[in-house]
Amino acid sequence: MGFFTGIRKDIKAVFDHDPAAISTLEVLLAYPGFHARQSHRLAHTLFRWHIPVLPRLISHISRFLTGIEIHPGAKIGEGFFIDHGMGVVIGETSEIGDNVTIYQGVTLGGTSHQRTKRHPTLGKNVVVGVGAQLIGNITIGDNTKVGAGSVVVSSAPANATVIGVPGRVVAVRNPDTDTVERLPDPVGEKLEALERRIAELEKRLALAEGRKGESI
Repeated sequence: MGFFTGIRKDIKAVFDHDPAAISTLEVLLAYPGFHARQSHRLAHTLFRWHIPVLPRLISHISRFLTGIEIHPGAKIGEGFFIDHGMGVVIGETSEIGDNVTIYQGVTLGGTSHQRTKRHPTLGKNVVVGVGAQLIGNITIGDNTKVGAGSVVVSSAPANATVIGVPGRVVAVRNPDTDTVERLPDPVGEKLEALERRIAELEKRLALAEGRKGESI
């Protein structure tokens, strides 16, 4: 795909995902996620050409200007959209499919000091919510959504919804029938049971204190 075709797809992604976008000129001048993506295009090309220092320097300048850090080695598909973007970190061996949306504070981080695949792989049409942390060589399937604040350390299938700390799959959508299968949530169920138990104990305590007051 040509350089300018890729840029046009990135501009289209902004309009597709951000209702606040008014004009192409505004996107070109005032969208840090778009700026970071274009800087990465240049840095990644130089990185693949094995040019030393310069790709990291471009990445460093881009981080200073946009608040978004993308390692030159990261592989990013077309139609990539970073909304707001401050605090986004994308590691060296990350791989991101087409039409992926990432919100501010997201980290695609690594867990190893070895020169191996140590960062996440995101499929097509993935959405990663505010402040989510995806750690290690995991794979997030196509069309999956990761909830805000989640910490994901295990792979997730396609068409899933992942939430929590640690991240867990709570639903999977069937793309053929557009139905959603709600999966058991043991952690959530235990928390709900705990809340019910606390409420019951509070009632008993209030009743006991009331009886004690009457005796006095």
